[in-house]
Amino acid sequence: MRIALGIEYAGNNFVGWQIQPELRTVQGCVEIALSKVANHSVKVFCAGRTDTGVHALEQIIHADINVERTEKSWVLGINSNLPKDISVLWVKTVDNDFHARFSAQARHYRYIIFNRPVRPAILYKKVTWEFRTLDIKAMQIASEYLIGTHNFSSYRAVSCQAKSPIRTILSLKISYVEKKIIIDIVANGFLHHMVRNIAGVLIAIGRGEKPIKWANEVLKAENRKVGGITAPPDGLYFVKVDYPKPYIFT
Repeated sequence: MRIALGIEYAGNNFVGWQIQPELRTVQGCVEIALSKVANHSVKVFCAGRTDTGVHALEQIIHADINVERTEKSWVLGINSNLPKDISVLWVKTVDNDFHARFSAQARHYRYIIFNRPVRPAILYKKVTWEFRTLDIKAMQIASEYLIGTHNFSSYRAVSCQAKSPIRTILSLKISYVEKKIIIDIVANGFLHHMVRNIAGVLIAIGRGEKPIKWANEVLKAENRKVGGITAPPDGLYFVKVDYPKPYIFT
């Protein structure tokens, strides 16, 4: 049978989600723990792969298993075999039509910029630190150029392997909470480094290094070379996934 799981993890000490030989990955740790509880080898599939240093508040994965357990038993058993920087939040039984990646309608990401002159200690590697005061209003206006369906070639990594650069940003909101500038982005899909490259452009505009219209000029160029820096992974969080009914988990 097939189960879906909600996973939370701190990405600081992982080289990303996807399994890589002899390296510490989220997928590798989850598959080892799940296989122990299932008593057979298990492969998991995720809604969206995350890079080195990127965190997740509720990554969604699925796996096919050959044994029956209660949902509570799955959660307790898997968590007892996971390292402390990964936690299974919930487990649900789903039908075989469900796929963590291909059933997804939208994905939510959050980028957090800690904006004060002094570097953070408690939030080290959990936020991106910017010591220069950022103009949030300018960033908000600039972000509006990116909403909708566009060719995001300028905002994806050169190494991105996606067949098409066309994506639809459904929502892009920027807020300020206790010295933290929070960029919330919802899209039907994301390209490699897309959120971090958007954050890099918006940070440059917030600093006053570039005009507001530069966000649109970068977009229209459809060329990564004209874009800004790729913002650090520390402030990036995979927040949640939207699925059609009946796959509404939380």
